[in-house]
Amino acid sequence: MVLRIHNTLTDSVEEFRPIEPGKVRMYVCGVTVYDDIHMGHARSIIVFDTVARYLRYKGYEVQHVTNFTDVDDKIITRAAKEGIDPLELSRRYIDRYFEDVSKLCVNRASCYPKASESIGDIIDMVEKIIANGFGYVAADGSVYFDVSKVKDYGRLTNQKVESLQSSGRIADDPNKKGPLDFALWKAAKPGEISWDSPWGKGRPGWHIECSAMIYKNMGPRIDIHGGGNDLIFPHHEDEILQTEAVTGEPLSNYWMHNGMLQVKGHGMSKEEKMSKSLGNFFTVRDVLQKFDGHTVRFYFLNTHYMSPLVYGKDMLNEAESARGRLVNNYRELRSYVSRTPSGKAAGNEIEEYRRRFCEAMDEDFNTREAIAVMFEMAKESNKAMADSSMSREEAEARIALIEEFDSILGIMPDDDEDDGTLDSVMSILIDLRKELRARKMYDLSDLIRDRLKEADIVIEDTTEGAKWKRA
Repeated sequence: MVLRIHNTLTDSVEEFRPIEPGKVRMYVCGVTVYDDIHMGHARSIIVFDTVARYLRYKGYEVQHVTNFTDVDDKIITRAAKEGIDPLELSRRYIDRYFEDVSKLCVNRASCYPKASESIGDIIDMVEKIIANGFGYVAADGSVYFDVSKVKDYGRLTNQKVESLQSSGRIADDPNKKGPLDFALWKAAKPGEISWDSPWGKGRPGWHIECSAMIYKNMGPRIDIHGGGNDLIFPHHEDEILQTEAVTGEPLSNYWMHNGMLQVKGHGMSKEEKMSKSLGNFFTVRDVLQKFDGHTVRFYFLNTHYMSPLVYGKDMLNEAESARGRLVNNYRELRSYVSRTPSGKAAGNEIEEYRRRFCEAMDEDFNTREAIAVMFEMAKESNKAMADSSMSREEAEARIALIEEFDSILGIMPDDDEDDGTLDSVMSILIDLRKELRARKMYDLSDLIRDRLKEADIVIEDTTEGAKWKRA
């Protein structure tokens, strides 16, 4: 099966062909570390973690790089309020970032370069941009990219220069020659963190850090560049310009962008993107007080990554309930194996489910359709277990397939979350209820059932005996 990816640059779904056979170089824009990550950040992190997982599943050697912007206006402002060094503030939130994403079952990227540790590489790239005629030094010592030297600016957004100028996202700056010119190097302001450069003390512009980190860690050209679609303009448009001004070749063959996580506007029905600047964000840390990381992953992955998604507690509750059906099926299969004798070997259904799952993922990482395959398999498994028509070998094969799928999705319980102890305890309680009912001690039997329900465990009395599942 052929992997196809929606490429923002061409606005079409294209067959994936890596630059180097068997290897993928993927860069994903990271976060500005001045606060805890919010659920909007989590969507991008989980999406591209899943992309990397699937690429590895297909046999690719994946170099996955994501950065930290650890020096920035927002960082400087917050650090000043707290009376600490900006890099100290950044280190605090980098540590908290890793704490949060680990609970989201996110695998570590290959490396996490920081802007503050890439100053030499950034200065080298800015010097090359100037030498190649695309940059200029302003009177205050800032350095800008001269957009007028480029004829195809706006290719990623498929917009003309005129429409970009009127977009309202261009800051006024008297030092710039043109309104679309952007800072490569910012002259230091009094009291701000700064580094020495050929143009005086200053710090990097936002866009240049990503170009420099890609060039340093992955070379002049990469396979996939990812991030949220709010980064397309100006960040990714500007990345393209400044990198190509140095290398003379395209920065990335494929550009992937996830849709925004939205919330209801303040007092309005209209949705708006989740953003710290708008004050409408929910931190991952707060959400994880109520929902586990697997549920959060399921919530995001049960929608195609490009689609907008509206955040709400009720939607997470729905995700928790839906995921619970898959988890219960997984646990019931394990229990079924323990009490079912050997029989016929697994049939062709296993390979068919694998084919359909991979077919969905190959079509632009369609996790929603892949999860639908898992639900269909669960439904069929439940029916086969109910009438005892499934052999132990087939049940074992289905368990293995669920675990195989989960190596990509990361939505099932961890081993330490479900080590079989609960199954044993529930077996004892079910036997106890059976004995109590036989002695006509229905009050005690019902008390056990009700107290378990309070713990989100449901006991169902069936013709085949009592069974349990998570609510």
